[in-house]
Amino acid sequence: MYSQILVPVDGSTASICGLKEAISIAAEHGSKLRLLHVVRTPALDYGYDSGSCKQDVIASLCQSGKEILNAAEIVARDGGLAPECVLIEATGGTAADVILDQATQWPASLIVMGTHPRDGRTRVGSDTAEVLAKAPVPVLLLRSAAPPIAAVHRPLEYVSVA
Repeated sequence: MYSQILVPVDGSTASICGLKEAISIAAEHGSKLRLLHVVRTPALDYGYDSGSCKQDVIASLCQSGKEILNAAEIVARDGGLAPECVLIEATGGTAADVILDQATQWPASLIVMGTHPRDGRTRVGSDTAEVLAKAPVPVLLLRSAAPPIAAVHRPLEYVSVA
């Protein structure tokens, strides 16, 4: 039924929940699994700076993305699958744009995403809502019981650079 399953992963509890369900479906249907991590590179403007700081930030984001994909790949391999892992660096647009593009280009027959309510009750995030609205294939959302990371309130810490 689902020959190719696209699974966006971001390292959150919610995305791991989605990944585990995708593994279950893929194992049952003999599906191919593609794990996708989107690195949204910020548009940083340092004026007359050389831009080396910007490159360090991007390199750090890409490294974190690789670590997230590696961890997700281990979970999939433990489930008996050999997933394809893709990291895409996107400077403009949204993560949803990249997910939708991948769903079309690959082509996916199902997108499985983990999600958690953004307002603590029902509303999903904007990228998830956009994927739901525009996806060319079915989308399965798995709700995580864990609160969103952004909901954990911590006081901001400021570091003074001398």
